[in-house]
Amino acid sequence: MEIKAVKFNEKGFMTQPFAFGGEEGAEKFDAAVRYRSCLQNYVIDTGSEVILVDTGLPKEYPAMVVDEKTQIYLGSPIKDYMSALADLGYKPEQVSKILVTHKHEDHTGELRSFPNAKIYIGPEDADALKLTGDNIIRAEYKDGPYYNFPEAQKIAEGVWYIKAKGHTHGNSIIIAEADGLFYMMHGDVTYTDEALYANKLSVVYEDKAAARETLDRVREFIQNHPTVYCSTHTPLGYENLEAKRTVDLANPPESIPPGEIKSGKATGKYVCSVCGQVYDPAIGDPEHGIPAGTAFEDLPADWKCPRCKQSKDKFNKA
Repeated sequence: MEIKAVKFNEKGFMTQPFAFGGEEGAEKFDAAVRYRSCLQNYVIDTGSEVILVDTGLPKEYPAMVVDEKTQIYLGSPIKDYMSALADLGYKPEQVSKILVTHKHEDHTGELRSFPNAKIYIGPEDADALKLTGDNIIRAEYKDGPYYNFPEAQKIAEGVWYIKAKGHTHGNSIIIAEADGLFYMMHGDVTYTDEALYANKLSVVYEDKAAARETLDRVREFIQNHPTVYCSTHTPLGYENLEAKRTVDLANPPESIPPGEIKSGKATGKYVCSVCGQVYDPAIGDPEHGIPAGTAFEDLPADWKCPRCKQSKDKFNKA
């Protein structure tokens, strides 16, 4: 079995209040502290089939723009997801299964591009995305517990799809067993590994109590099994993978500050930093009474993201 990172954004950042403030409140943390951010998803090549963990941003997704209010910047594009996957040597028709950690667009953006793949997804998130078709497998977690996780589904030999609610109602994690190690691809249980070591929830969740329970189970699992923690939004995800570096919760690695941040010019569009929803003034949000031609700045104060229901302050310029 080979596990590879599909890297498509780099050189971003997130603030400590965003990454740590989910339970105690963002105001309890230092906005001047920044952690490295980026975007990557993963491939599990079992030798007999190619399995994707999430499918990146859609090709047409606009790049984010940084300003003084930015809480998380997903970085500048290296290339689009499908090109990054091709660079690893894979064609779309080779992919047999896609394991979706959760519904947000940076994890589901190219589900459309794999003609032969069965898509496994938590039922609540399948509903939220209105996914239909014979290739959509609404996870039943029918194979009982996986160690300390109560509900799981075996996908292939050594590959498990595990219920892990909290970040979203249909959130899941994937664990692949290889080389005597446990590779945990978790989506956004934490946004940065520093939060895993500090035992902090981010500000993004649909069910806080479930998110806390999931993080507790993740940390318990890690304490008892040699685990490579493969994150989506920090370079530590692919750095851990490439080094086969396991987590030692008692000895956090030294945090590396972000380097130079580059971003493009504003287009008038805005992007939800949580789920990737794009607000385009030319289109508006007619389903929620916002006509075409409405600038983002003119949206009502109580307007929320149509996809994840986060407030306006979670949007970044694009």
